[in-house]
Amino acid sequence: MTKFYAEVMRIKTTDRFQLVDITNRVEEIVEKSGVTNGLVLVFAPHATAAIIANEHEHGLMDDIIQKVKEFTEPGSGKWKHDLVDDNAHAHIGSALFGAERVFPVINKRLLRGTWQNIFLLEMDGPRPVREVHVVVVGE
Repeated sequence: MTKFYAEVMRIKTTDRFQLVDITNRVEEIVEKSGVTNGLVLVFAPHATAAIIANEHEHGLMDDIIQKVKEFTEPGSGKWKHDLVDDNAHAHIGSALFGAERVFPVINKRLLRGTWQNIFLLEMDGPRPVREVHVVVVGE
């Protein structure tokens, strides 16, 4: 029999660019779901944030933020959308990095690589509330 479980995380961000590690919370939701084998979707319903998986090492996290800034060029004056909201870089980053990640659930555990943590990538903060939806489906 297929099971379905969903939960919404609410996350406050404090910086314009920020990586928020949500791995433990996703693992708790997978455990609560009762799903033994299936999939978990981690989705940020925002046009200026993304979900990524990578190592939680502070130097690397700083490097990722620096590269995101270089890649999306905030404040460069070259993006047409900046005339509306001054956050075109964040929309571009979200479109390219993706608002979701899917992970396997095997034997009641979130399957991820040894060095893979799950992050909300904030690119247009600070925000009082960012939502991350976690949906677990399986048997």
